[in-house]
Amino acid sequence: MALMLPWLAFLFVGAFDWGYYAHALISTEDAARVAGTYAATATSTATDTTNVCLFALEELRIVPNISSSTTSCNGSPVSVTAALLNSTTTPTSADGQNAAQVSVTYTTLQLIPIPGLLQKQATFNRIVQMRLRN
Repeated sequence: MALMLPWLAFLFVGAFDWGYYAHALISTEDAARVAGTYAATATSTATDTTNVCLFALEELRIVPNISSSTTSCNGSPVSVTAALLNSTTTPTSADGQNAAQVSVTYTTLQLIPIPGLLQKQATFNRIVQMRLRN
């Protein structure tokens, strides 16, 4: 049993890290979806980075390094961009119609690394493109 204890501790740390990274990834995906839904309401909201940032931050409030005092989305740990796409922009929208594109990038806290399996820190980036509703 004493020989197995280091392996069990190693497995526990690995499971904890994987769970945290999965939670951070799901939160990033939710933030991109909610911000994209807001951005797709009108042409004027498709480039409204300030409010898109607020919607993304509200979804990310459940992760540890985003506090209630975080109000900026242009650096670490979170970065949010919004753009209006159509057939003439680069990149173009999927069907050539007006669409909103939101990109959310989130960098996690530093955790215990597992050499060869898990890094000390992860960065997740999710891009959502939604056709404008009007």
